[in-house]
Amino acid sequence: MASSTVRPSTQDHPQHGSAASQEGDVSQRLLESAAVLAYDPATEVDWDTPLDTDHHGASPEWSTLYGTAYWRELTEAQRKELTRQEAASVASTGIWFEMILQQMVLRDVYAKDPTSADVQWALTEIAEECRHSIMFARGAQKLGAPPYRPKRFVTELGRVFKTVAFGEAAYAAILVAEEVLDVMQRDWMRDERVAPFVRTINNIHVVEESRHMKFARDQTRKRLEGAGPVRRQINAFVVAVASYYIVTSMVNRQVYANAGLDEKRALAEAKANEHHKSMMRSSCSGLMEFLASSRLLTRPALAFYKRAHLI
Repeated sequence: MASSTVRPSTQDHPQHGSAASQEGDVSQRLLESAAVLAYDPATEVDWDTPLDTDHHGASPEWSTLYGTAYWRELTEAQRKELTRQEAASVASTGIWFEMILQQMVLRDVYAKDPTSADVQWALTEIAEECRHSIMFARGAQKLGAPPYRPKRFVTELGRVFKTVAFGEAAYAAILVAEEVLDVMQRDWMRDERVAPFVRTINNIHVVEESRHMKFARDQTRKRLEGAGPVRRQINAFVVAVASYYIVTSMVNRQVYANAGLDEKRALAEAKANEHHKSMMRSSCSGLMEFLASSRLLTRPALAFYKRAHLI
């Protein structure tokens, strides 16, 4: 049986890089980190032990209904089932976006020098994302959830985005999706109320995505060097729209019915839930600072981030 012990994150494992790393070569440092600290979810996650329904699927405070009148009426068993369905929905949305991410990164490095650290890191990231997608799929299945998918319109919009997005628009959108999920999962992986195998999944994702976020930030900065105001305005808008649909697709409306709740009432109370909106805003403060420093928080972009309760 695989272990479900949660290992410490990369912040607890300082890396001792080569001379190239010390000179600031981000891709080289990330390759060295991946060589030292990487996971195989097939063996790291306890897939064999049956689901213990006495555990949550995510920290209750992150539930879309936490703090509402409906939440207070639910039994503990109902709350736990709801967080399991919500966690599975977030995982399913993660798979959807990771597939978009993989295609954008692969297209970006398609004709570049495969001996360069940038290309080799990009291929390493794609390999990690493939493992994450399989891990999320198995995790959602073990949580007893169906395969949640974004709305058809959003799925088709994603199809267009992955085909046409390039440069800073692609990497900044990748960063937004990864940062939002990262903050949630850092809470979940430390929470003993959450199922052990889910905590392990979250820990693996947090550790490996920390490298992906560093690469996305570095690439966003590099691609924006010398960018004029028109280009920044266009890309800021594209990233904001993509971010809005990613974030608002994380929790599928069907989670409420699948958890045995009144879907119409749950949707209404979730939509008005100020606690959840506050959680989203506070989790994105660092991300918004980065976007502002990159001059990607234009007025039209801000409108979409506010609608998604990211700012």
